[in-house]
Amino acid sequence: MRVAEIRKTFLEFFEKHGHTVLPSGPVAPQDDPTLLFANAGMNQFKAVFTGKEVRDYTRATTTQKCIRAGGKHNDLDNVGYTKRHLTFFEMLGNFSFGDYFKSEACAWAWDLVTQGFGLDPKDLYVTVFEEDEEARAIWRDEVGVPADRIVGLGEKDNFWSMGDVGPCGPCSEIHFDLGEAHSCGSNCALGVCDCDRWLEFWNLVFMQFEQHPDGSRTALPKPSIDTGMGLERITQLLQKKDSVYETDLLRGIIDRIAEVTGSPYEEGPLGTPHRVIADHLRSLSFSIADGAYPSNEDRGYVLRRILRRAARYGYQLGQERPFIHRIVSHLVEEMGEAFPELRAQQGLIEKLIQSEEEQFGRTLKQGMQRFEQEARGMRDRKTSVFSGEAAFFLHDSCGFPIDLTEQMAREHEFSVNRVQFDKLMDEQRVRSRATKSFAASASTPVHATSTLEVERPTEFLGYGLLQAEGVILGVEGSKEDVQVVLDRTPFYAESGGQVADTGVIEGDDFILNVTDVQKKDGVFFHRASLVSGKLDSITEGASIGAQVDPMRRADILRNHTATHLFHAALHSVVGTHVQQKGSLVSPERLRFDVSHYEKISPQQLADAEGIVTEWVLRDVPVAIEQKVPIDEARARGAMALFGEKYGDRVRVVSIFEGPLFAGEAVRSIELCGGIHCERTGEIGAFQVIGEGSVSSGVRRVEALTGRGSHSRIREDADLISSLAKRLKVRREDLTDRIENLLTENKELRDGKGAAPGRDCLVELEGGHGDRDTVGDLEWVAAAWPETPQDELLRVGDALKRRAGGRVFSLASHGEDGVRFIVGASDSVANKRVHCGKIAGVGAKILGGGGGGRPDLAQAGGKEADKLPEAFAAMKSALRDQIGA
Repeated sequence: MRVAEIRKTFLEFFEKHGHTVLPSGPVAPQDDPTLLFANAGMNQFKAVFTGKEVRDYTRATTTQKCIRAGGKHNDLDNVGYTKRHLTFFEMLGNFSFGDYFKSEACAWAWDLVTQGFGLDPKDLYVTVFEEDEEARAIWRDEVGVPADRIVGLGEKDNFWSMGDVGPCGPCSEIHFDLGEAHSCGSNCALGVCDCDRWLEFWNLVFMQFEQHPDGSRTALPKPSIDTGMGLERITQLLQKKDSVYETDLLRGIIDRIAEVTGSPYEEGPLGTPHRVIADHLRSLSFSIADGAYPSNEDRGYVLRRILRRAARYGYQLGQERPFIHRIVSHLVEEMGEAFPELRAQQGLIEKLIQSEEEQFGRTLKQGMQRFEQEARGMRDRKTSVFSGEAAFFLHDSCGFPIDLTEQMAREHEFSVNRVQFDKLMDEQRVRSRATKSFAASASTPVHATSTLEVERPTEFLGYGLLQAEGVILGVEGSKEDVQVVLDRTPFYAESGGQVADTGVIEGDDFILNVTDVQKKDGVFFHRASLVSGKLDSITEGASIGAQVDPMRRADILRNHTATHLFHAALHSVVGTHVQQKGSLVSPERLRFDVSHYEKISPQQLADAEGIVTEWVLRDVPVAIEQKVPIDEARARGAMALFGEKYGDRVRVVSIFEGPLFAGEAVRSIELCGGIHCERTGEIGAFQVIGEGSVSSGVRRVEALTGRGSHSRIREDADLISSLAKRLKVRREDLTDRIENLLTENKELRDGKGAAPGRDCLVELEGGHGDRDTVGDLEWVAAAWPETPQDELLRVGDALKRRAGGRVFSLASHGEDGVRFIVGASDSVANKRVHCGKIAGVGAKILGGGGGGRPDLAQAGGKEADKLPEAFAAMKSALRDQIGA
């Protein structure tokens, strides 16, 4: 019986018993901040189990995509070394939401296992929670399992919880005895050891409680059932294999890895790399298909660790170039029918994995050489403790997560000095906090936390009104910084990326200038300064009039509605994988962060800009619906902000009648609580002004609308006129004149100049050099032979002016040594980064000197062969400066 047939048999069995067959929830939950990854089939039913949500069915069955690679459920270190552990697996499950309970769950499980799948009851054992006599009696008296095959275990083994919080309860597991050949010795027994003889493959959880953050438990409204059977484990049993990696699905992937790498697979320790890569490929592919990408934060960091772990095992197979992405197509062939999202996102998965492989590949070899050098020294010194300093270098300069270094050390029977490593990490964090604290104090006003306590929420009127009358519920502060809470307000509080309204609050004896509005638990806190009157006349119970600045509000509305349109346009032009990762909607401009694995090309930006412009010219209505059931909104295709928590009923903003792109009509449907234009024509001229990297897998686009766009157009026209006047040509001839000047400039260069026709900026855009992410900044390092300093400065100037935070080092090398520059975007120089100090680090390694300003420095040295080491050291110095 193949994997696909086993999956089908399970789902059809429970469908015949009245269960609704549902698709898997995403492996990277978008609306549950308590989970990095789905780790059980019940995750998507969490609110149903707690009674917060009601479905139109009380029985369900699924096959859920799961990852266990962090937190309480973490199998990462065991993957590839044991016969049953995986980071990614499918969990077959059946669920009862207050319908049937223990008796039916146990009886159906036994029936399916012994009759449907044909396992011999003589090979089966059952464990129960030692205090759950009810479950023990059901198995013994109702199902007919012999009493000596029912084992009671403690809370660690037979009490299940999803995490630190959420539904939980006692559980009962079905185990298969693989026989004495798999025994660990004479004391081998179920519940006593953790050897490969006893394979647990189905866990029946009797949901009775909800666990709270303080550790307490309360009874659920209705006792329920949550079961989970590992598809890979039941497949191992039914296919009579010795390991989950020998089943048809995983063995097929392993054989493809052997083909791509040219390294034959062996079932023993020498096959560990193949097994690790096969497992990690699935975790990465399914995560990316569900919208989670490798990065430096949260689940993205776990994925990056997984990928780098797989790449290191590939290195053991002789793979120094990217190869993992070449195996994705085989995975899609095997699992694309059951999980169509894999097929739909195949191109994205391949490109993103390849990009991450290339990024790590630049330092992987250096890191492996440093590890082996350290290991040789340890053997000479006859020590088995890998130094924390060396582990920190691998982490900081080569991108090796500490768990990867520890895994490598274990393979050599070493341990890692974690005390020393953690001390170095703590010192780096201290530097980071100091840097961030200085940056905040230098550039960001810090407001005191309000001590106002108002139980009554503020009624928000701003969706339809710009002015309103109300009553003061609370007030505190000084003349320059007053905080006021009103019973009702037209002022929008900062939320979802949209900045707060400003305006005026006026009473009988005072006028306040409102500069900011924040909200907490439904209470709006208006921050203001006293324009006229006396502070003591602003009292609780005083009647006021509130007026929002209408011109500023109109500018914000234009930018917010344009953000929705641009999001939809990028979805059509760049790909459906594009998801909003954050935004800033201000009166001056809009800033939009989206998930994407590479630079958004100028043509793609132009196409998206054209779609928005066409939408504006059509002047279509912006439809807003209140309190739409969230399931209905999602069924319509509404896009949600990644990581945002939504209630059962949501506000939906829809904009239809969009233009065609690639034969498909573009439309915008989003969950949003912000304020919008009534019609798209109010947006005015829409203009993209910048695109850049925020972090790995996230791009930032900036744009203007309305008055801001008109001002930019006027500035651009003035600039063109000024250039034409200075060069004494007509506007129409300006491009040709500039091209002629560039040609003349190249011809004037001496013999040490760049090769004829060389354009370093074009080469950099084409993939030359090294691009990486350090904290929230992009790091760019590149070198060219015998290149003039003015060419390096020209490229540096272009990098400085692009959107997004960036630090770069550009070098020229030749017989006389190395000359290089270090520069930073204006947004980070002076505040967080000092390029002169970074340049000094590189120059020291190169045997030279130099320095300069915080935003730009020039340096050099004689030892050109150490340029890669100098680049790595400068990147590390940048990481120290920003505390990344």
